[in-house]
Amino acid sequence: MKTVFYYFGIRRQLKFHPFRKAVAVFAGIILGSALLQAQDVTGQWNGVLSVPGMNLRVVFNIEKSGEGFKSTMDSPDQGVKGIPITTTTFDGSKLSLVIPANGILYEGAFQTDSIAGTFKQAGQSFPLTLKRSSEEVKPLARPQEPKPPFPYISEDVAFANKTAGITLAGTLTMPSTGSNFTAVILITGSGAQDRNEEVFGHKPFLVIADYLTRRGIAVLRYDDRGTAQSTGDFHTATTADFATDAESAIAYLKTRREINPDKIGLMGHSEGGVIAPMVAARSNDVAFIVMLAGTGIRGDKLLLLQEELIYRVSGMPEEKLKEAVKINSKVFDRIVNTNDVVSQQDITGFMASMKDDIAKVVPEEVTADDYIQQLAASLSNPWMHYFLRYDPAPALEKVKCPVWAVNGSKDLQVPAKENLTAIRKALEKGGNQRVTVKEYPGLNHLFQESATGSPTEYGTIEQTFSPEVLKDLSEWLLSR
Repeated sequence: MKTVFYYFGIRRQLKFHPFRKAVAVFAGIILGSALLQAQDVTGQWNGVLSVPGMNLRVVFNIEKSGEGFKSTMDSPDQGVKGIPITTTTFDGSKLSLVIPANGILYEGAFQTDSIAGTFKQAGQSFPLTLKRSSEEVKPLARPQEPKPPFPYISEDVAFANKTAGITLAGTLTMPSTGSNFTAVILITGSGAQDRNEEVFGHKPFLVIADYLTRRGIAVLRYDDRGTAQSTGDFHTATTADFATDAESAIAYLKTRREINPDKIGLMGHSEGGVIAPMVAARSNDVAFIVMLAGTGIRGDKLLLLQEELIYRVSGMPEEKLKEAVKINSKVFDRIVNTNDVVSQQDITGFMASMKDDIAKVVPEEVTADDYIQQLAASLSNPWMHYFLRYDPAPALEKVKCPVWAVNGSKDLQVPAKENLTAIRKALEKGGNQRVTVKEYPGLNHLFQESATGSPTEYGTIEQTFSPEVLKDLSEWLLSR
């Protein structure tokens, strides 16, 4: 579940997943309030922002505008350029760049050829020194990431989702000898993911595909619709739409003579673990499913539990934590108990009635009004409405194929106890006896060996995916 957590809000796509790609970089037109002094702050300033699991180049472009300044921000490593900042001030020695709607503040001391300061977002601080010269980014250590040449076939492929009118691009890996292979389709978690499910410099699907293919199993992984080389509109799609993409992947593999059409299974991580049983519940073409940190409880209940655990491990005061969860619970209830899509305007008006309470829990650099607008925008999209209302249990009760459902004990995004218990209960209620459920001690949401399970650790851990889980996974698949 790759969700950006500001202090008590949910933002689908981090990814300062904390936490799916690093600190999200935002900006706007800046109306400077300070007059230009003797020091010249105009021009391009470059720095490297070190956040958990990623080093990001950051570029501020500052120019005169009347008696003040206007500025933009670039994030070259995220392919973002020319984003406007909201406010720029410079008094001759101190520079301040503010984007209140997104909780971003940069403050630095001018030192002729550099600016030494701090980048803040949503209550978290990172040192950031700016220079006029460009900065290099050091690669992160990811020892499990395989490098070519590979001892197997790796083929770039494309297949159509005819119902949606889109083309999905991916990679099919197969053993270099043999035929009639068992095949696994990998389904990513929430957020716009590429075929490797890349996050914080990790490529878990690449690691999984490599491990399984070396052991005789074919693997198809693909870019989400509207992402990387796949066509379509990601932002208007729901979990149900992504399920049709997975069905299209099955249809494609059935056309490949190297693949055994009776041994095609689905493996989903996080939201992908919701999609796999959705498809298996209505298709006889699914031979087995693997749920990696898949969910067993309704979306709104999951997100409330998720935020409570992450706020607590992040050190949020218990009083604020409880109030934040209470506020979000009320907003979620408003959406879940309404049949139609709730508009951004309606959510904004509803949250405005709780403005005083919201002001008590948001970070100091974010106003209650800014936060309300930000959260209302993220909650009014079709994906969020669908996810908050979706209960996985009915689909799980209809799954008749073998299921391998696993999670880590330190997963704070899809907590193991609550979800694995619900998954087992639903499968058994439907009469499915071919079920393996296991909780792995010490593993987080990405199946890394972790200290606290906090998403802020994801990128700092060199391990991409637990070797123990990889071993157990391959043995279970080969036994099919």
